[in-house]
Amino acid sequence: MRSTNMRKTVRIGLIGTGFMGKAHALSYLAAGNVFEDISRPVLHMVADLDAARAEAFREQFGFSGSTTDWESLVTDPDIDVVSITTPTLFHKEMALAAIAAGKHVHCEKPLSVNAADAWQMMRAAERAGVRTATGFNYLKNPLLKLAREMIASGELGEIYDFNGIHAEGFMADPQTPWSWRCDARGGAGAIADVGSHIVSVARYLAGPITELCAKLDTPVATRPVSAGATKRREVAVDDIARLIVSFERGCSGTLQASWLATGRSMQLAFQISGSKGTLAFTQERMNELRYFRAGEDPRGNGFRLIEAGPSHPPYGAFCVAGGHQLGFNDLKTIEMAEFIRAIDRNSPASPDFREAWEIQRLIDAALRSSRERCWQVL
Repeated sequence: MRSTNMRKTVRIGLIGTGFMGKAHALSYLAAGNVFEDISRPVLHMVADLDAARAEAFREQFGFSGSTTDWESLVTDPDIDVVSITTPTLFHKEMALAAIAAGKHVHCEKPLSVNAADAWQMMRAAERAGVRTATGFNYLKNPLLKLAREMIASGELGEIYDFNGIHAEGFMADPQTPWSWRCDARGGAGAIADVGSHIVSVARYLAGPITELCAKLDTPVATRPVSAGATKRREVAVDDIARLIVSFERGCSGTLQASWLATGRSMQLAFQISGSKGTLAFTQERMNELRYFRAGEDPRGNGFRLIEAGPSHPPYGAFCVAGGHQLGFNDLKTIEMAEFIRAIDRNSPASPDFREAWEIQRLIDAALRSSRERCWQVL
């Protein structure tokens, strides 16, 4: 940590300049301005295999330097935090190298290609005493925190079931070219890429999952090797996953994941029902939480709307008025601020590598269940 004008700073090394790399750069910059109680993140070094792209990214976001060598980034003594936004296949090697160099590590989800690798990454970080975080940024929505508080306080009564889905359509067109997402060397498909998000939400709200039965399908069996190509390549991962799950608290539910959902851009949604009420949410309307309270109105007026506002922290750090809406990058900003705060206080971040390992265990169990056509106990 460095001190500048009485406020400490923490220097960031970022690996990857794609969509998530941009989200990380934006959120680190914003976190230092929105939240005054944390060390200010300073963008120090960015790494990408393409030198021109790395340099352009450096100039765009104000990094001090750029490199094509990620290994030199993780060992740079001036870097405190390493952010990893590469395809999953590379997460383990990069994270372990950063941990060995004594860096705090933020790694995008899914943490690894399988639970065994996730365990190694988690144990290495815990032994080294560094702080870790994994990019389940949708958990940072103030309304999901409210939902968790309502469930924990008993406002929904005894929980009966949880039904969740994460469906997007970015792979719905069979002519969408084959990419790293279709390669089994990088882990599972939709169940890991988008499904890990709804798994994280289910665990966050309803608690640990103890057993599951899964069915995974690949309706688009091949894809063009490149845009417009006639030659096609096999898709070796799932396109759609459906799970029946049992929770430690005694209820059950369903989880679905798909990247073939035509017309859906961000259907990360859930409904959780109990003896006293129900909560319903979709990321497509991320500033709205629907709440039904049993017995509240004999005329049956149904669900009422809870709209995000300053009474739902940390919304007020961004805007002093309700109805003005938070967005995706605001959730990422909250995520990075909480990570930096954990580093400042030398306390666990959430979700960290241990939670990401738990999520990966469930993904691995879903793959086994579908393959073996049987229930899996976690």
